[in-house]
Amino acid sequence: MFRPALCALLLAAPLSAQSTDPGLSRLETELTRLSTIAGGKVGVGIHHLETGRQLYLNADEPFPMASTFKVPVAYQLFTLVDQGKVRLDSMITVQPQDLHPGSGTLSSLFDDPGVSLSLRNLTELMLLISDNSATDMVLKAAGGGAAVNARLAQVNVSGVSVDRPTILLIADAMGVKGLGPEETWSRQRFGELARGVTDADRAAAKEAFLKDRRDTSTPRGMTALLTKIYQKDGLSPAMSDLLLDIMYRCETGQARIKGLLPPNIRVAHKTGTLNMGITNDVGILDLPDGAGHVVLSVFVKEATGNAEAQERQIAQVARAVYDYFLFNR
Repeated sequence: MFRPALCALLLAAPLSAQSTDPGLSRLETELTRLSTIAGGKVGVGIHHLETGRQLYLNADEPFPMASTFKVPVAYQLFTLVDQGKVRLDSMITVQPQDLHPGSGTLSSLFDDPGVSLSLRNLTELMLLISDNSATDMVLKAAGGGAAVNARLAQVNVSGVSVDRPTILLIADAMGVKGLGPEETWSRQRFGELARGVTDADRAAAKEAFLKDRRDTSTPRGMTALLTKIYQKDGLSPAMSDLLLDIMYRCETGQARIKGLLPPNIRVAHKTGTLNMGITNDVGILDLPDGAGHVVLSVFVKEATGNAEAQERQIAQVARAVYDYFLFNR
């Protein structure tokens, strides 16, 4: 059992200073060992919500968020709903330029114009199946990256930056140039430009992307945001509960945080992937038997192992965290 004074100390201390608690020091050692599974660099943020115990690996290192950036986008959108500035039942017509490359179903199902979806539908597509087209429409409704970042600053979340819609993020990662103004965007044009990227240009684009601070998060920053969502800090109870409900139903990344957990353990999470050694999963674990809840952010970048190894690494980290906080209350 952890004494309150010790919990307060652990709340303030970075991972390297956790040696005052033997259990957390052993967990630190295990996380460090697991971080070598897929090569590259791993960032981990952990916050046990009921006791306040926190643990970090590369706490303030920026990692490309990939699709985990959709969590702060949803947070800003739901803020606007709370303020009465937008309505989730507003219908938005899907335009040809809204159909973007990458994950999701909108681009493959709705090639013809004339389809309208509610903002609630688009938000669910963004978070449940990581639909990139829906995401960029939601980001626009939320006021864009500048509005998201301003909201994060208002609630004292630092280390998280949302800067580009997914189509531009993917273009930069792949070395695609010359998309032109938004009204000329299309999947066909993107594909044509992508086929013209040389291997050398693609390699240079990857190197530049990994150094870019745009659309990155630190483990500490994402963990702070997820903590606020769970604690209904900055959102109304109704909007916090809705966001968590959608994240509990996330369909992607079943081999990541949830990969090695026992059956029926609920996890509200959001994944992110770029096929350049970037694999992420961030969320909240519901521990059984009254053991509480753990916010867990795991980022992997510059991995040299394959996608399976990257996912296995996240799953191993999640299982170590689950076991520790289940048996050390």
